[in-house]
Amino acid sequence: MNLDFLREAIRLSIEQMEANEGGPFGAVIVRNGEIVGRGWNRVTSTNDPTAHAEVVAIRDACSRLKTFSLAGCEIYSSCEPCPLCLAAIYWSRLDRIYYAATCDDAAAAGFDDRNFYRELGKSSVERSIPVQQALRDEALVALQAWTMKEGRIRY
Repeated sequence: MNLDFLREAIRLSIEQMEANEGGPFGAVIVRNGEIVGRGWNRVTSTNDPTAHAEVVAIRDACSRLKTFSLAGCEIYSSCEPCPLCLAAIYWSRLDRIYYAATCDDAAAAGFDDRNFYRELGKSSVERSIPVQQALRDEALVALQAWTMKEGRIRY
């Protein structure tokens, strides 16, 4: 762990929160000892509920590196990643996560992710948002076509 990178994530969280960009969260993506992506919470400034610091940093790093895989990179976050960010971290193939504040610290500041963790542990029919499935056979056509597509890029 390089504490300078963690401090940069914290610095971004404070700087951008004070600039009214969004909540107090920052993140950086690092490859080979160099920052290749920066992000801060931009939820309220962009009206995008997915614009969390880690997601913004992942988007920035992928854009700069021209890849959808961040294998070989690490993320430093000012706070423990929420379920949305954790999923994005897994999808982007980051090697390691370093964070400063905990999810309990975030909850004390009004950012309580614990309910999301509980919801994700439930079956889809037990969750608080109703879920309904339909047209599975029609949707399978696209998935089956994907498996037959030549030159597809696996991710």
